[in-house]
Amino acid sequence: MKIMFLGAPGAGKGTQAEIVSEKYNIPAISTGAIIREAIKNGTEMGNAAKAYTESGKLVPDEVVIGIIKERLAMDDCKNGFILDGFPRTVGQAEALDAMGIEMDLVISIEVADEKIVERMSGRRTCICGATYHTVYKPSKDNKTCDKCGAELTIRRDDAPEVVLDRLHTYHESTEPLKAYYDKKGKLQLVEGQEELADTTALTEKVITSFLGR
Repeated sequence: MKIMFLGAPGAGKGTQAEIVSEKYNIPAISTGAIIREAIKNGTEMGNAAKAYTESGKLVPDEVVIGIIKERLAMDDCKNGFILDGFPRTVGQAEALDAMGIEMDLVISIEVADEKIVERMSGRRTCICGATYHTVYKPSKDNKTCDKCGAELTIRRDDAPEVVLDRLHTYHESTEPLKAYYDKKGKLQLVEGQEELADTTALTEKVITSFLGR
């Protein structure tokens, strides 16, 4: 079973990918993680990626695709895998097709932009590692950590203006993948819910329906 998860930053696709990976015992492959792993292992494509990351440049498509190809050739992918964060563009999806890799199911986790901004811009972190959310998991005073008393901070990439910029990039570059896979009859939409368990239940319903065909 080859599954792809789509969704805007903060929609929760990575969490769903991990849950499905554990349930069906197939690897969840996150682009960022495998690029770091390829660099660490010194593979041919990993070394190519390292040259770009060390100079602060984006890793080009051909190198990312090469790393994906290396990863999907590993034994643990023989019974299926989950792609999370790849492809990011229709061009990358076409490259995946050209590799002979046909996805069975593409699940898009749908969450409104304003909800994503609320989710991400409300996150707070502490130097001790504790995490909070101003709405969903506030500290007692919403300013300092309940565990150590240090002042809570917002990560730079959780700032509302940064989140909005990332959403713009998603809608422009990645969202067209929904139409691409819909034409292939692979796309299923899951409405992201307030409770993680509810989104998981809807995701599982889609997968169960697919397996029961």
